[in-house]
Amino acid sequence: MDLEIIKIASNTENHKIIKNCTHSSKQKNSICGDEMQISLILKNNKIIDFGYQCKSCIFCQASVSLLSRKVTNKPIEKIKKFINESDSFFNEKPKQLPAEWNIFKKIFNTKNTSRKECLLLPFKALSKALNS
Repeated sequence: MDLEIIKIASNTENHKIIKNCTHSSKQKNSICGDEMQISLILKNNKIIDFGYQCKSCIFCQASVSLLSRKVTNKPIEKIKKFINESDSFFNEKPKQLPAEWNIFKKIFNTKNTSRKECLLLPFKALSKALNS
């Protein structure tokens, strides 16, 4: 087990339920059964609060922890673009990450390809929430 994944997953500052959320979604990984629930407060075309609940593996927990911290206060269009490109980061020659998203290199790499669906579940849930 990669200690960096455990360290990232242990940051649970956004592991919460937002009662008066403006957007939310639930997503389940059909391969392994991981479940993710995301609640957001959007204002002025930005996420101002991000909460999540999950019943999932450590890879999914690390991904949602990092995602919840890094998308807050970013423009929605920028977030949607990053979500749309996230699948390509597991390719043999991954697309270069923009500097503001470089922290994701810690989890988005070819050594974690077998856990790709776990790592991308929060991205799918966030996309669903933003499009609701």
